[in-house]
Amino acid sequence: MNIHEYQAKELLKQYGVAVLPGHVAWTPEEAVAAAQKLPGPVYVVKSQIHAGGRGAGRFADAPNGKGGVRIAKSVDEVRAAAEAMVGHTLVTKQTGPAGRRVNRVYVEAGCDIARELYLSLLIDRATSRVTIMASTEGGMEIEEVAERHPEKILRVAIDPAADIWPFHARKLAYALGLKGKQVAAFGKFVTAMYKAFLDLDCAIVEINPLVVTGAGDVVALDAKMSFDDSALYRHPEVEKLRDEAEEDPKELEAAKYSLNYVALDGSIGCMVNGAGLAMATMDIIKLYGGSPANFLDVGGGATKERVTAAFKIILSDPNVEGILVNIFGGIMRCDVIAEGVVAAAREVSLSVPLVVRLEGTNVELGKEIMAKSGLPIISADNLADAAEKVVKAVKEAA
Repeated sequence: MNIHEYQAKELLKQYGVAVLPGHVAWTPEEAVAAAQKLPGPVYVVKSQIHAGGRGAGRFADAPNGKGGVRIAKSVDEVRAAAEAMVGHTLVTKQTGPAGRRVNRVYVEAGCDIARELYLSLLIDRATSRVTIMASTEGGMEIEEVAERHPEKILRVAIDPAADIWPFHARKLAYALGLKGKQVAAFGKFVTAMYKAFLDLDCAIVEINPLVVTGAGDVVALDAKMSFDDSALYRHPEVEKLRDEAEEDPKELEAAKYSLNYVALDGSIGCMVNGAGLAMATMDIIKLYGGSPANFLDVGGGATKERVTAAFKIILSDPNVEGILVNIFGGIMRCDVIAEGVVAAAREVSLSVPLVVRLEGTNVELGKEIMAKSGLPIISADNLADAAEKVVKAVKEAA
């Protein structure tokens, strides 16, 4: 689960992470009121959406549409910036061409920026440790830094049994070129950030840029936090921060039925049982020249109702031009899948090619149910056969 910048800063501030004063605003009038609470004379007005690249983004549906992050040198400029953002759609390289509607802005005090750095905490799956990543290339996307200047990415892995120690922070501080009181300020910042990461069961905490001010202070100019969905039951205060308007409606609907669904940008919808098999299914669709429209794992104990819901969710995507159902029946019975597929296809008036590959428990019964349904279901003998048939059917239908 992701949250907005202002929410991340509120959480991090509770742990002692240094942030600038600021207030969220839902209207231009609230933005003016927020600015009047800040010291001034410089303010920064930031669009709040779950996507990066806001500063370089554009508002396609608003005059003077450039920039989802703007500097204002007066309260009047704060109002003008908020009017240009709230209620308009911001397009960045992370939102895709459709963009995201801005429903709120964050009005923050300006600061004297001497340097911009990069800092993040994440789980390194290879080492099973929390890893601190830092770079002198603050303000740039870390993927871009990794491509252009991989030598400028610094990593420090923290042993979970030993916790973070001052030498971890000093090692990074010196490598980043910090000096004097900046080293101590950075150490305090990193330690507080690490505690927040562990306490809140975060998946990632990213500060980009982390700025060193002219006075030598170390402050989070931006903040992104993502949380482990499986641990949210331990953090109801964090779960309350969820903004469903920023999430894919199909993914929200899938969550109601305990379905693991992730929307992609392809044209072939996938319904599979098991995450590994789902990944393999997407790979083989690509191998045969197609492109998956989603990842969807119905799980090992899905009911007819869950399968029907999964089918409807796939078909609610207007980009879907064909569907591949790939089920290996272990705990999951093939006849249950077949009943769900038939029921959903009838209910939504199926209008795209459907290829089904069943194997395992009650497979013959499942095939019989589909054969007697009267629906134009294409049966496949194995995964390769299924992928080849669905890609071919989609191309012929087009």
